[in-house]
Amino acid sequence: MATTVQSTTRAFACPLKYIQGPGEFDRLESYTNVFGSHVLFVIDGFLYEDLKARLGKAYASTSSTFTALKFGGECCAEEFQRLATQARSGCDVLVGIGGGKTMDTAKIVANELDLPLIIVPSSASTDAPTSAMSVVYTKDGVYVKNVRHKRHASLVLLDTEIIAKAPIRFFVAGMGDALATYIESMANERSDSPNLIGKGYRRTKASMALSKLSYEILMADGINAKMALEAGARTEAVENVIEANTLLSGLGFENAGLSCAHGIHSGLTALPETHKYLHGEKVAFGIVCQLVLENGPDHLIDEVLRFMVAVGLPCTLEELGVEANEANVRTIAHQTAVENKLIQSEPFLIGEEQVYNAILGANALGQKYRAAARR
Repeated sequence: MATTVQSTTRAFACPLKYIQGPGEFDRLESYTNVFGSHVLFVIDGFLYEDLKARLGKAYASTSSTFTALKFGGECCAEEFQRLATQARSGCDVLVGIGGGKTMDTAKIVANELDLPLIIVPSSASTDAPTSAMSVVYTKDGVYVKNVRHKRHASLVLLDTEIIAKAPIRFFVAGMGDALATYIESMANERSDSPNLIGKGYRRTKASMALSKLSYEILMADGINAKMALEAGARTEAVENVIEANTLLSGLGFENAGLSCAHGIHSGLTALPETHKYLHGEKVAFGIVCQLVLENGPDHLIDEVLRFMVAVGLPCTLEELGVEANEANVRTIAHQTAVENKLIQSEPFLIGEEQVYNAILGANALGQKYRAAARR
C-alpha cells in the first residue's frame, strides 16, 4: 500500500532557468561564461563529432575554452567514475548534451563534484532534463535505482532546430513519457503519496496543473506535431509538444510523483530484448497497464489508446520485442511489484499477481486497438 505523506507541507522544485528556441546551441558560450572560462562537455556518442565541431566554432573567438568527452552509453557506476576523473582535472561548469542517460549521468557527476550544471537535450524524448533525478542502470542496461540530487540544473537549454531534426521516433517516445505524467500524478493525488522532492512532500496545486496541461497539449497538438515533423516543418504545434514533453512533464512527474507506468518500465528492463527500446516507449505500455490495473474510466482508456495508436506508441508487448508468455510476464511483474517501489504509490494494495494480470489485460487491450486501427 502507498505510503501517505506524514505532514501537510507542500514542496515544488525546478531548474533555475529554462530556455527553448531555434539556434540556441550556437549561443552556448554566452550561457557558460557566467560560471567561468573552462567548460567540460559530455556529449552523446552518435552526436559527438558533429556537435564538437559546432562547439569549436561557437567558442573560437571567445575567451572561454572547453573539453569535450564522448558519453560511454550507459548511466552506470563505471561511467560516473570515468567522467568524474576528467572533471576533477579542472572545469568551471559541466554541460550534458544528448539523451536521457547522458543527461542523468551529467547530473550525477555535477552533483558529486559540486559543479554548476547545464543540460542540453538533443531530442524531446524524455522529461529527464528538468528534474533533479537520475535513473541508474548496470553497465548492461538493467534498472538499479533512482537517485535524487541535492540541486537542479542551473539551465536547461533546448535548441528546437536540433530537436526537430532528431529521429521522429524520439519525439514520439517523449510523448509516451509525457502522456504518463498526468495519469500517474492522479494516482499519487488519490493515495496522497509523497512526491520526489527531497524526503518527499505533498504535491502543490501547481504541480497538478502542469501535469494536466502536459496531457492537454498532447491531446490537442500531438498528432499534428508528428505530421509536421514528418513533413520537415517546425511548427507551433511542434514547439508546444517539445515544451510538454520536456518542461511540463518534467516538472509534473518530479513534483507530483510516479506510479505504475514507470514501475512497469522498470520491470520491462529485466528482459534484455527491451533494451533497444526507448524509455518513453516502455513507459507507454506501462500506461496501458496502469489503466487496466486501476480499472480506469472507459472514456480515458479510449482517448489514451486511440492517441497511442495514432502517433505510433507501443501498446502491446509484441511492439517491445517481448513474447507474451508466462515466464516473461512473470519476470516483468516480479521486477515491477517486488524489486521496484514506484508502483506502490497507487492508491490500493498491490501484489505481484495483480501486476501479472494487469500486464496480460493491457496486452489484450492494446491488441484490440491495434487491430481496430488496421481495419
